[in-house]
Amino acid sequence: MWLYLVKFSACLAVLLLFYKLVLEPMHLHHFKRYYLLSAFIIALGIPLITFTQYVTITLEPNLTVPYLDQASSNIKYNEASAVNLLPSILWSICALGVALFFFKFSSNLKSLIKNIRNNPKLRSGRIHHVLLQELIAPHTFFNYIFFNRKQYNDQKIPQEIFWHEETHAKQKHSLDILFLELLQILFWFHPCVHWAKHLVRLNHEFLADQSVINKGAAPVHYQNMVLAFSSNAVAPSLANSIPVSYTHLRAH
Repeated sequence: MWLYLVKFSACLAVLLLFYKLVLEPMHLHHFKRYYLLSAFIIALGIPLITFTQYVTITLEPNLTVPYLDQASSNIKYNEASAVNLLPSILWSICALGVALFFFKFSSNLKSLIKNIRNNPKLRSGRIHHVLLQELIAPHTFFNYIFFNRKQYNDQKIPQEIFWHEETHAKQKHSLDILFLELLQILFWFHPCVHWAKHLVRLNHEFLADQSVINKGAAPVHYQNMVLAFSSNAVAPSLANSIPVSYTHLRAH
């Protein structure tokens, strides 16, 4: 298992470094989305590939009976017992981390479902607008887009924000997020998994922002608009949200 983890880490690190150094500056956002998802599948699969080579070994009979020193054997046995405790401790820590991240994932998913069920919804084609009392950043989970109810009813949400969130819904970015969240439960300790999750979210925002700009939005005006909707507002980790988009716009 530990050898598999080392191979997985090396493969994922190489693929992410190639993305960061070569692909990220390019404007191939759709390709980059599928590259990042494929990087995980490749990194998970490559360590499972094994090459077997059979070697014939001829054993010669050994008539010499080895002498066993009882005291030396006891010392070695005690050392081996102490060493054998280490894997158990490490597995226990891994299991605890998996349990905690699974609890966090379940709580976030339950909160999203509760908000969908317990709040008014307005349908726009295949997309549902969920109106919440809380001061939130607009965010998307599958075909559900969450807005602050007062801002929505007062028509204070610009059309560009609707376009942005609808892009997340139509391109099914939530599938990517769920896939990465499930991987993060298993590999909660792995820095490359957290890094890849950030890169995937950032690329989602490239895609959504590109869609808005292609529809005629002025970049500077759009940036100020995103800033206004991201300040003093929160969004769940399972959803695509405006604050991440603002970070992208500031960086570029």
